[in-house]
Amino acid sequence: MISGAVLPDDRIRVALVKGVPSVTIDGEGLLALRDNGNPLPLSPPVTVRYVRDGITVDGIVSSRLTFSASSAVYVNGKPYRGLAEVQAGEKGLLVINDLALEDYLVGLINCEISSAWPIEAVKAQAVIARTYAINRRDARRTASYHLESSVIDQVYDGCAIEDSRARRGVSETAGEVLTHGGAVIQAFYHSNCGGRTEASEHVWGMALPYLKGVDCQYCLNSPSTHWEQKLTLREIEDKLKAAGHRVSGITDIRGGARNSRGRLKHVVMVMPRSELALTGDQFRKAVGYGVIKSTNFSVRAANGDVMFSGTGNGHGVGLCQWGAKQRALEGFSYAEILSYYYPGTVLFRPAGEQR
Repeated sequence: MISGAVLPDDRIRVALVKGVPSVTIDGEGLLALRDNGNPLPLSPPVTVRYVRDGITVDGIVSSRLTFSASSAVYVNGKPYRGLAEVQAGEKGLLVINDLALEDYLVGLINCEISSAWPIEAVKAQAVIARTYAINRRDARRTASYHLESSVIDQVYDGCAIEDSRARRGVSETAGEVLTHGGAVIQAFYHSNCGGRTEASEHVWGMALPYLKGVDCQYCLNSPSTHWEQKLTLREIEDKLKAAGHRVSGITDIRGGARNSRGRLKHVVMVMPRSELALTGDQFRKAVGYGVIKSTNFSVRAANGDVMFSGTGNGHGVGLCQWGAKQRALEGFSYAEILSYYYPGTVLFRPAGEQR
């Protein structure tokens, strides 16, 4: 068996809410268990609050509560399959959704792409999302949760937007993961590469043989390929300061050298007495991933304004989601799509059949 193989009863733990003072829990037939296994009497909906000694519901203090319901547990109005665990975190409440891995994937599909896309693209998304989740779970076995529910890991918003095509994509690839050298890979992916996917070492400093970058012309006609963004020097300086960078009185911003994939290695902030060079990814993270959508951009500053003109959306590593959609439209199978974006990998199936 491969390292990290998927089992039918596999579960995943996803952080839904972190660092908040309170959260509302609801659901039909809602039950709550304390750490000692005893039920906590309640009348839903209930508000769980963060206190110095743990968490409290109706004045009853606990260290952790596990909620279940007949169909779905509602966390701040959103339905989730499985269990919702509420405990005290470092700066407030931590809410974790503990559920079956395959159910998690069904809920994830329409957060990451559209299930209305060609089914082979949906199946490709199911496989890489499963692969990513298993890899992260193995890496974080001792942590209280395996994944965040945001772009930090994979976007997941519960079961409200599940549909039959999302479930079909997951069920027709049940348990399948991408492997390399007998282990589940780090299956990074992104929205749109803008023509060429990125090598992993250019973003995170780690060179992985299946993430060297490939040419991709399939995404170039998508609506997310080209973008522009206008900001002021002051806005950028405020964002950089908030991210912990030492900047003051920025007068200009320049793009530095580009790497072999055409993306900026550095972005240079010009100040009256010094300059600060940030990597392209550091700059994106500080200013906002949704604002500077990729590191493949040009920049021009004039009269206190800065105009960014870019191509692609995301870090560019691994599968290009819009490229996968177009390849599926052109008749490629999900296995062919995956082998193109992750060269040298093997699609492992639970029964042992490989292709």
